[in-house]
Amino acid sequence: MKSTILRHTLVSCLLLTACKESPAPEKVTPPPTPSPSASGAAVPSAPPAPATTRPAVPQNVLLLTVDALRSDMPWAGYDKPIAPHLTALAAESVVYENHRSVSSYTAQTVATWLSGRYASTLYRTGMFFTNYFDTNTWITEAMQKKGIATAAVHAHLYFDRAPGLRQGFDEWKMVPGLSWNAQTDESVTGEKSAAAIIELLSDPARTGKQFFLWSHLMDPHDQYVKHEGSPDFGKDNRGRYDSEVWFTDQQVGKILDFAKKQPWWDRTVVIISADHGEAFGEHGMYKHAFELWEVLTRVPLLVRAPGAKPQRIAAARTHLDIAPTILDVMQVPPLAGFQGKSLAPEIYGEKPAESRVPIVLELAEDSNNPARRAIVVGSRKLIVFDSGKKALFDLDQDPGELVDLAEKEPARVAELSAQLDAYFAKLPVVMPFGGNKLRSGRIAGGPKGPMKSVPIGAP
Repeated sequence: MKSTILRHTLVSCLLLTACKESPAPEKVTPPPTPSPSASGAAVPSAPPAPATTRPAVPQNVLLLTVDALRSDMPWAGYDKPIAPHLTALAAESVVYENHRSVSSYTAQTVATWLSGRYASTLYRTGMFFTNYFDTNTWITEAMQKKGIATAAVHAHLYFDRAPGLRQGFDEWKMVPGLSWNAQTDESVTGEKSAAAIIELLSDPARTGKQFFLWSHLMDPHDQYVKHEGSPDFGKDNRGRYDSEVWFTDQQVGKILDFAKKQPWWDRTVVIISADHGEAFGEHGMYKHAFELWEVLTRVPLLVRAPGAKPQRIAAARTHLDIAPTILDVMQVPPLAGFQGKSLAPEIYGEKPAESRVPIVLELAEDSNNPARRAIVVGSRKLIVFDSGKKALFDLDQDPGELVDLAEKEPARVAELSAQLDAYFAKLPVVMPFGGNKLRSGRIAGGPKGPMKSVPIGAP
């Protein structure tokens, strides 16, 4: 155990160094200009689509998540055609204009997709490359109990080295040819991922019944590569990143072109989102993790659902809602621990409820990530740092979070701090396990599962 902890600690430290390393100075890309609903306030969007009849038949779900996909995409106003296939899909989907991941780091976000819970409420290790224990319950386990086929395709060795993520999956496929580099991702895997997905979905034994398939597409993650055939979006980091998004979009196009020809297409919900955003100099940051800035937590969410009319929803939502939505459209009972709500009613035409109040984000402390929490109510966002510092921003007037209003609005800081504390006081937050040192210097001394009560007097 000690040797394993030391090895993971060394790898984590290398990755921390890499994520904090700044490339050569370049022109900083302005932060994305959010839609009018960038705050948590309920802002009118396009009129909701006419109510539709939800399919009576339980749906399949194809969940495609893209690493480091920013919210400023072409369907959201970005002026470069970096994702033509996704843009076409957006035109026939429910598009969430104000969607956030609840964290800014992959290992914490993927657990939220699978559980509908914050990472801090799950039994996990305290390392940067977080593993999760089988004492947690994933949505795929509930699917298996109903005989639903479950499969995954992944393209980063983290997904191979965190076996706790595999719970409830009949098949967990890693693309070939991967190598481990704690400092960056050197592999180009989009074509391999697309081929593996198509292979799995070509098997009638799997698709002849209800199925769920999840794949996390890695290529937009640094190192950024200009791909052959890609338009020239520029030679700086953002330009090469845009080429990565274009390349990934081509692979998504292949998957969708295949899927549309299959007999199961008309009963399959497609959900596309991202684990976090990506920084290109905003707040002096590059890449992701470590903070909860909007550029890191605002991400796309597209839902193409049979029978649902295309529409745009401005109300604020988060990744906590994805797992409840998946089980809802699959007609699987919700997990008891869900901390979000299903989006299915509004996807199928009900008037969207107002924004979740409050919107709460977190970065659970581990060996490398410092503890961070944030809350969005109305136009105000409060970030609480591990040092105790609190920063307040008006997202309507200052979407780039450049002007800290904490000193000018102490009453609002106190109000939001109390709401944030009260919110987490109701959650079953647990310390991570493993005995390693966390970023604050504390020790990861939490449990691997629920504590069992022992009768008084028992040996």
